[in-house]
Amino acid sequence: MQPENVFVNELIDDLESGQLQLPTLPEVALRVRDVVDDEKANAHQIANIIAQDAALSARLIQVANSPLYRGRNEIDRLDMVVSRLGNKLVRNLVTSQVMKQMFQATHDAVDTHLRAVWEHSVQVAAISRVLAGQCAGISADQAMLAGLLHDIGTLPILYRAEERSELLETPGLLDHLISTLHTRVGGAILRHWAFPEALVQAAEQHEDLTRRHEGGPDLVDVVQVANLQSYMGSDHPLATVDWTQVAAFQQLGLDNDVDEIELTDRVEEIEEVQELFH
Repeated sequence: MQPENVFVNELIDDLESGQLQLPTLPEVALRVRDVVDDEKANAHQIANIIAQDAALSARLIQVANSPLYRGRNEIDRLDMVVSRLGNKLVRNLVTSQVMKQMFQATHDAVDTHLRAVWEHSVQVAAISRVLAGQCAGISADQAMLAGLLHDIGTLPILYRAEERSELLETPGLLDHLISTLHTRVGGAILRHWAFPEALVQAAEQHEDLTRRHEGGPDLVDVVQVANLQSYMGSDHPLATVDWTQVAAFQQLGLDNDVDEIELTDRVEEIEEVQELFH
């Protein structure tokens, strides 16, 4: 059996048996999610949880005063942040902001991969937010989170590469594993985290370019289009996809008979979203 098949089978077996070590959502994100789900929760309770993480607190205040969310007056307290943005948006932003700390590695080669995945995810998140803003019924900020999480399934594969040197030493093997398994593993991670099914599907199905569905556009459509757009001009296999064969473009009301989505009038917004994560 070829080495890549050995590792694919091994990962699938571990995933199906529950033996694959899945990343843990940072504690602060779990606690914020729990309190937001409590109908009796107020802005002060949510702010008190966030305040226990000084770096996150500073980042959320900075985000609340950014061009994407700021009001007429600058705010400098966490309870004001929650009041301005709302509980659910704060929950999504907390999750988004703590994600970067998960893209850390002890091995230089793995760290390079993780940094590349993070940068790509941030770009897809930014494009997803802009695209969703043009679609009735899709939350722009949930789309941003979906874009940020769409390749989360690469993490356990890269973590395993830190333990198994042959995954890094065999040319193309790690890329093959990621291409083959990251969507399935990503869905497993988000289910493990008890995320909404729409986010799970975005991770699982964003590379299923034969996907068709009834009704209006959904998060998978948004992330699929954003993902394809992000790879334009690169040497990634998805850069050569024939967009006329991808139903997500029609679902979003976009012209698929072009080489690139026209986003020039939204470049500033895309850059502002990317700045949130850098």
